[in-house]
Amino acid sequence: MRGWWREISGLVLSGACEGCGAPRTGLCARCAGVLAGPGAGRVRPAPEPAGLPVVHAAVPYEGAVRALLIAHKERGALGLAGVLGGALAGAVEAAAAPVAGPGERPLLLVPVPSSRRSVRARGHDPTRRVALAAAARLRRAGRPARVVPVLRQRRAVADQAGLDARGRRANLAGALEVVRGGGRLLAAGQVVLVDDLMTTGATLAEAARALGVVHPPFIPGPAERAAGDFAQHEFEQRVAAVIASSPASFEINRNSPRTWIVAGGER
Repeated sequence: MRGWWREISGLVLSGACEGCGAPRTGLCARCAGVLAGPGAGRVRPAPEPAGLPVVHAAVPYEGAVRALLIAHKERGALGLAGVLGGALAGAVEAAAAPVAGPGERPLLLVPVPSSRRSVRARGHDPTRRVALAAAARLRRAGRPARVVPVLRQRRAVADQAGLDARGRRANLAGALEVVRGGGRLLAAGQVVLVDDLMTTGATLAEAARALGVVHPPFIPGPAERAAGDFAQHEFEQRVAAVIASSPASFEINRNSPRTWIVAGGER
């Protein structure tokens, strides 16, 4: 995964670089390097919402990364889906359990759904598009992966812009559900929630809650906690991957002790 970004040196799009405005290229080498970043890491918003899964992000949400995500999502720069998918694939690998061998379970990338209104306005579903590109990247790298779009909005939600962390949690509470038959699909592999961006974590926490209704995460018992033996159950732990998160969330991760997740909380 570390070398994926080199492929974009041949990416040709019309107009200026979507990241910095450099002429005659859709994505310049400098912005591609910024998007590649030093490697995905654990991110944690502050405050951290209850039920947030373990989240890994590829890069901080700032500068060229912010411009590229907005260009893809809001301005229809669909040619960026491949390179953004490469960044997401790196975060998925960091979030997922290590490769177990020839019989490993496939990675099931579950995208956070956009509202029908947003999809109509934008002309595409950006998160699903990038998830498909990420799954294709993972498969080319030898990691079985596919997109399983089993989440949907069960009710309308307000525009999240301008809402604080508490407002976003209230706005999203109970807003998502798994489609009929989705639980059976989720049992076929290791589930990784995916989104393009994490801000307060409210969306990923709600998505994890909805998945937990039909596909509960593994909860270690007393003997397993005492032994610290969770590796064999790691595929059942709720994890998520995003392209970008706030720079502060990376700082919090570096200054925090290692934790493990149990029953939607941290120990």
